[in-house]
Amino acid sequence: MIRGIDVSSHQSTFDTDGLSFVFIKATEGRSYVNPRLTAQTKRARDAGCVVGFYHFLWPGNITAQAEYFVSKAPEKAGDLLAADWETTGEGTHASNAEKDKFIREVKRLRPNHRVLLYANKNYWQNIDTTSYAGDGLWIADYVTAGRPRIEADWKIHQYTDSPLDKNVADFASEASLREWATP
Repeated sequence: MIRGIDVSSHQSTFDTDGLSFVFIKATEGRSYVNPRLTAQTKRARDAGCVVGFYHFLWPGNITAQAEYFVSKAPEKAGDLLAADWETTGEGTHASNAEKDKFIREVKRLRPNHRVLLYANKNYWQNIDTTSYAGDGLWIADYVTAGRPRIEADWKIHQYTDSPLDKNVADFASEASLREWATP
């Protein structure tokens, strides 16, 4: 497995030593853009990492959210895209149909990019009813790296959030991740 992190505006800087990939929060809903998106993207690209961008999904206006996300997330061959499906600050979440529609719409708008679903173990096992994760599941379960407690096939495992979100990807090498990331 290879190692990576995911960051948002909460991380003013991050260390890329030993990392193969970095996911960066790009957008949320239809109005938020990570103010550190450009600098974080440059840092990850300069380090030679595979770069991914994620959108924190809100319920409602799914097509508009997908359009907003792809209009703000940088576009380079081999970049990964993800829908972050969890509880909003208002205690709501996108429905299964909305989650699926968002992933499909992003795939339509960016057909040459892999699109993943980020969900925690509880969402995947207790809220998800469709098992649709686009091109791959990015699962959050804070246990031993690479051993999430789910039965589903996964591509990325977020195994801790301390001191920041750390992940492993189920690829033998960074080269194999790069190959997969360019469909």
